[in-house]
Amino acid sequence: MATAALVRALVVVLLGLIAAATFGGTALAQEPTPSPTPSSSSPPASGSESDSAPPADAVDVSGSLNNAGERLVGVDVVALDSGDSEVARTTSETGGRWTLPVSPGSYTFRVDPETLPDGVSVQSDVERTVEAGRANTVIFSFGEERSATVVPFYEKFLRTTIDGLRFGLVIALAAIGLSLIFGTTGLTNFAHGELVTLGAVAAWVFNQKLGIQLIPATVLAVIVGVAVGWANNAGLWRPLRRRKTGLIGQLVVSIGLAIALRYLILIFFSDRAEPYKDYQAQVQREWGPFAITDVNLACIVISVVVLVLVALMLQKTRIGKAMRAVADNRDLAASSGINVERVVTFVWCMGGGLAALGGVLFGLSELGGRVQWEMGFKLLLLMFAGITLGGLGTAYGALLGCVIVGLLVQWSTLVINPDLKYIGGLLVLIVILIVRPQGILGSRQRIG
Repeated sequence: MATAALVRALVVVLLGLIAAATFGGTALAQEPTPSPTPSSSSPPASGSESDSAPPADAVDVSGSLNNAGERLVGVDVVALDSGDSEVARTTSETGGRWTLPVSPGSYTFRVDPETLPDGVSVQSDVERTVEAGRANTVIFSFGEERSATVVPFYEKFLRTTIDGLRFGLVIALAAIGLSLIFGTTGLTNFAHGELVTLGAVAAWVFNQKLGIQLIPATVLAVIVGVAVGWANNAGLWRPLRRRKTGLIGQLVVSIGLAIALRYLILIFFSDRAEPYKDYQAQVQREWGPFAITDVNLACIVISVVVLVLVALMLQKTRIGKAMRAVADNRDLAASSGINVERVVTFVWCMGGGLAALGGVLFGLSELGGRVQWEMGFKLLLLMFAGITLGGLGTAYGALLGCVIVGLLVQWSTLVINPDLKYIGGLLVLIVILIVRPQGILGSRQRIG
């Protein structure tokens, strides 16, 4: 009996142990495992470092925030990809300048409105395709849209007249050298337009590639223009004059030289319009019915100052009097002791420098601060129209004729499509050649 009771007790204990093991294991299996607490020393997620570091193929996109002359500092600019996701952000610094490094591609650039000063707003975002190997500039427009504003005709006429004076002075600046070269040598130089382009391209190289501010870059470009003018005369035209090459032959050579230089510029520069780094964002200042940007006003002032200095040089200096003497009668000037070749060399150098300065101002004021590989060719026919209207071979005639052509070109935009405005200048050239081929200040003896 005792043995049987002991056996039954052992069986009960074993069954209890089995039940405890079974139900306890199930409970343990169903209890969730706690997730590890994140530690501040854990490594960052993949890609977190790349959000702050620029990509390996980064291209700089830049600009300046300018609201009616007020430089906006401390304003955020962001770049958004096609999915409207922010890929880069920066803050404008001194002068309102900002730079964003992004990979090549298409982006939407936006000014963060929360960082703008009170009362300042941006009209719209800017979409831009960023490309490597070129200047990528973004310009934001500030203020209210004024598309519904109606400008009276007299106000349009006054503003167009100011623009015409600005354009005519720039043409005159580039054309005086062309007129003086014709007056002293008799050469009609069709390659003069390429001297204009070379000056603008030289300033762009100094400004964009070498990082020199545009004003000293323009001075260096003028020096380059003087050197190119000297090289033109010393390497090509002086040997042709010594060989007694006729003026028709020299004219044909100038056409070939113009084509060669034009396409060399295309090869080594670009087939696209490239902007200068400085003076891109310009605000039009208004004084009653008059309106002009700072750049256009500076172009007018510079052109007037340079043209006055050229006039004083022609009237008051020995080299100026010698230039006028050679232009009037080359043989008589030589017999009176004037070194004609030295005068011609000076004219070529001065013509090259003035053409280079005219190219920079033409790019700034007429092409929106950009440089084009054929900009000089577009200006060449207007230069010919101006100096033909004023009188071939005379500096004052070139000034007067070019100002008239500039006014006619801009006035024509009031009645025709602005894309066709250069036609007016060419019509002037045709009419003058028919009615008065010697020009306004020219003489029949000089032409005939």
